[in-house]
Amino acid sequence: MAEEIKKHVDESWKESIKKEGGADKVKNNEHVVEVSFGLFITGLMMEAVMALGDMENPVTHKKEPNLEHAKILIDTLEMLSEKTKNNLSKDEDEAMSSILYDLRMRFVTKANKKE
Repeated sequence: MAEEIKKHVDESWKESIKKEGGADKVKNNEHVVEVSFGLFITGLMMEAVMALGDMENPVTHKKEPNLEHAKILIDTLEMLSEKTKNNLSKDEDEAMSSILYDLRMRFVTKANKKE
């Protein structure tokens, strides 16, 4: 018979949070960001805007255009749009459409300048 695989789950992070008082902060809603679909697509949009060179990279403080990376992010948002079709709220759907339109226009402008 095959040996039973034992899984080890590292939960030491829980103790670290307790020691540092982080659990109290979470319970008191300090420094807690509510995760949402809107926040997720906005994060992808911001990364795409950086990849288009329209915004500084917060780490390097430089505008670093990378059209290939921007295209991947736009394609990812397009895929998400297709996969979530008819499953988004009206606001989420409008935000997704607006973000995609804006990024596509920025991309076309940058790509045409490169040629």
